[in-house]
Amino acid sequence: MDMSAIAARLGLSGSRPVVRKAAELRRLCDITFDSSVLGIGEVCKAIICLEIAATKFQVVFDRAEAVRMSGMSDKAYIRSFNSLQNGLGVKTTLDVRELGIQFGCVRLIPFVQKGLALYKERFLAALPPSRRSSTDFGRPVFTAAAFYLCARRHKLKVDKLKLIDLCGTSSSEFTTVSTSMGDLCFDVFGIAKEKKDPTSIKGNRELLDVLPSKRRHEDDSDHSSDESSGDDQDELDLPTHKRHKKMEKEVYNQWKSSVLSTNKQTKPDPTKPRKQARLNFQKKPSDAPLEVSSAAVN
Repeated sequence: MDMSAIAARLGLSGSRPVVRKAAELRRLCDITFDSSVLGIGEVCKAIICLEIAATKFQVVFDRAEAVRMSGMSDKAYIRSFNSLQNGLGVKTTLDVRELGIQFGCVRLIPFVQKGLALYKERFLAALPPSRRSSTDFGRPVFTAAAFYLCARRHKLKVDKLKLIDLCGTSSSEFTTVSTSMGDLCFDVFGIAKEKKDPTSIKGNRELLDVLPSKRRHEDDSDHSSDESSGDDQDELDLPTHKRHKKMEKEVYNQWKSSVLSTNKQTKPDPTKPRKQARLNFQKKPSDAPLEVSSAAVN
């Protein structure tokens, strides 16, 4: 399929520099290596080249439509995108200033830069010396995750899906990096959540916890004895579901005792001899005998 036709279906027909750059990347890919070895078809290769070119020229790219056109799953498309990008030697970078301007959060720029530097320092300190040199913090997913966490900490609304599309990664990888940043740099990216005491929360739930037995206990508290009031108070201290379960168990025990008592009353005494029952069949009236004349016999 022609590159311009694919660009038109993706809404990039008006961006001629993007189409020319994508065509250049496609030719470079054909010269450098065989993409079929990586399991990337021609249509998917053209779509990925268009996305790389659109990212370079800061043009909005519809990844969902691109995945649908490629005929691949989301994870397979991202894997092919990373493989082709590494094969071409193209690295996508995200600038914190551009993200702040694009999302209207310019005041987050110093916080994101400070958080990224602190995360890099603490992450490298936790690694053995042999693995520190191979660690790459220049990937866009780190910048996007730090920007998202800072925006959430300062209670600013940021489109998470748009950030994932801009950094060219999967949602699972973005979540993994965000969790790692939140754990290592909680003082910069974390959100303090205060645990509230359930007894201090007042709402309509307290109306559901008021049972008729409780109201009856409050009305008759002056006339009841100390022991009964203590037992009722212990019962009322139980949670609602446990009180219901206890009531159902009492009803079941009453039913069981009534059934057992009925069986004892109707059960015959085994010491008494058993009598065999008689079968009384009603006799049918016999038909009147036929009189045979002697003349007929003769």
